[in-house]
Amino acid sequence: MAPSPARTRRDGGGRSRAAVSSVPQRPSSLRLWLRRRRNLLRPAGLGLLGAGALVAAGLAVMAADPYGRLAALWDGAAEIAASGGLQVKEVTLEGIHNTPPELVREALAVRRGDPMLAFDPHEAKERLELIAWVERAHVERHLPGSIRVRLQERQPFAIWQREGKFSVIDREGKVVATENVGAFGRLPLVVGPGADRAAAPMVDALRGAPEVQERVHALVRVSERRWNLRLRNGADVLLPEGQEPAAITRLAELQKVQGLLDRPLVAIDLRLPDKLVLRLPPGQQPAEQQAPATQRGRSGRG
Repeated sequence: MAPSPARTRRDGGGRSRAAVSSVPQRPSSLRLWLRRRRNLLRPAGLGLLGAGALVAAGLAVMAADPYGRLAALWDGAAEIAASGGLQVKEVTLEGIHNTPPELVREALAVRRGDPMLAFDPHEAKERLELIAWVERAHVERHLPGSIRVRLQERQPFAIWQREGKFSVIDREGKVVATENVGAFGRLPLVVGPGADRAAAPMVDALRGAPEVQERVHALVRVSERRWNLRLRNGADVLLPEGQEPAAITRLAELQKVQGLLDRPLVAIDLRLPDKLVLRLPPGQQPAEQQAPATQRGRSGRG
């Protein structure tokens, strides 16, 4: 006769003490997944299939426990992916002309051999667009190991002088550089508070009158309301507020007919539409000329 099986004592809740003490603690599903796939992810030919599995697992864990395990999973997955071949192998840059390369490297914050999945292209884009030269940045991550960066830079438009300091600005007046400004010495020079924001129409007007432009040393903003032209010979041309383009056209005609800008003058005052006031060097009599009828008519329309 077979012996009867041993009886197990039950506590007040009816559970077997042997069952409570003998059942081993099972590893979490996350650890099982990582353990089972570690060997599969190690080969160098990991490729897109392995990356897709990592992302799918991450989404599953996010749905089950969006706060507790996601960070740990992503860090672990990035390390596994790196050991399996998903490492940064090359970074290609396009559209970089004036942006300092060291600033680009700092903004990307990635090196060869870093885990590809640990690189966030959106964060890199935001950091790149904080660089003064960069207007827009496009950052792409291409598995298994390539990062592509394309920059759209701001175009240098003029040199702005204020309080003895020089800066390179773009057409909108944004400062893009304060160092090595001498490399942009051929750009127009604009001077004074507010000159940065108001320079574009004046520069355009001068480009339409090359006989005036070639004799201009700087465009000086006066009281943030109007402009003077400082000529290379030291003379100042006083332009009327709000009528600068018309006055520059008038000045170009006077230069063609009379060679006015080449005379030894202290100032040329064009603020009055029907008069041309010339300020001569000390010791000479000031001169005042009536504008020709054609010029008066044009000035009145401007």
